[in-house]
Amino acid sequence: MWPYWILFLLPALAAFTAGTGPRAHLPQRQARWTPGWLFAAAATSLMIGLRYQVGGDWFNYLRYLETVQGATLQEVVTMKDPGYRLLNWLSDELDWDIFGVNLVSGTIFTIGLACFCRSLPRPWLAFAVAVPYMVIVVGMGYTRQGVALGFAMLGLLALQKRSIAWFVVWVVLGATFHRSAVLLLPIAALANSRNRYLTIGLVGVVTASAYFLLLQDSVDDLIENYIEAEYQSEGALVRLLMNAAPALVLLLFRRRFRFAPGESGLWLWLAVISLALLAGLLVSPSTTALDRLGLYMLPLQLVVLSHLPSVFGSPGRANRAWVVAILAYCAAVQFVWLNYASHSVAWKPYRFYLFE
Repeated sequence: MWPYWILFLLPALAAFTAGTGPRAHLPQRQARWTPGWLFAAAATSLMIGLRYQVGGDWFNYLRYLETVQGATLQEVVTMKDPGYRLLNWLSDELDWDIFGVNLVSGTIFTIGLACFCRSLPRPWLAFAVAVPYMVIVVGMGYTRQGVALGFAMLGLLALQKRSIAWFVVWVVLGATFHRSAVLLLPIAALANSRNRYLTIGLVGVVTASAYFLLLQDSVDDLIENYIEAEYQSEGALVRLLMNAAPALVLLLFRRRFRFAPGESGLWLWLAVISLALLAGLLVSPSTTALDRLGLYMLPLQLVVLSHLPSVFGSPGRANRAWVVAILAYCAAVQFVWLNYASHSVAWKPYRFYLFE
């Protein structure tokens, strides 16, 4: 399991040693990628993309590759999740096998994650927070939804800058890999405080169009699989609690968070949705549906925990005690998941394609 711990400890060490300057509590919106960030992004992309028989759905994803073999380009783009099917088709045509699919998917996910983390007050702390679940479990286990999440994070960055058009573009791109990303589109209308009625109208049109293009043919399958079959996702309560806890902190101490103009409404709404998903466990027959929707709320953890040292510590200080506490919490999450989660056996041992 040491590769997973190296993946966590490197950004954790960077998070501990960084953030001592007077502007450590403010968002670090760097234009240039430093060598450290380039290395972290490349290493994470390679570890996700060139894993070998790692992840709970490894063999299920091989079937996607089989479905496009011998198909024409026209046939591929009309299949469900056309973005992911097209990626499989291109990888098959180039003889890159499943590793080409995973490497491109892992790179998209990692770029979205790194760009998102670099927009936060303590970027390395945010990246370390992401490793135990977002990177290891989602990035390596839920390939399609991992890509959708990567695009969604780019969309959230655009929405922070009040660029609704780019938010829609990124989310729709993500929806071509996993249709559930369409459900993020209404957030644009909720979070935008300017031209609200115009935004609601435009987002409503785009959402309806995306629904008919990407979701309509699959609604019956989704209802049958997630609702009527009452699929249960082990650990859903714990994962939704991991979103709900920072959501509650944000709602209770929102005046202490120093968001840029236009950001607070977005994160408050994501906090409300995170709590609503947790409450939904009491009435929903399917924890799996709520669990999968909760994946799109994961960026909220990075936002809240990267702000936390300055929220409860001294403004402008390193507040290393809080940084250590957050890193210890994340290390505990990773330790428990790797050692006690029922499906973690599919991640152990970590195997790298080039060494097989």
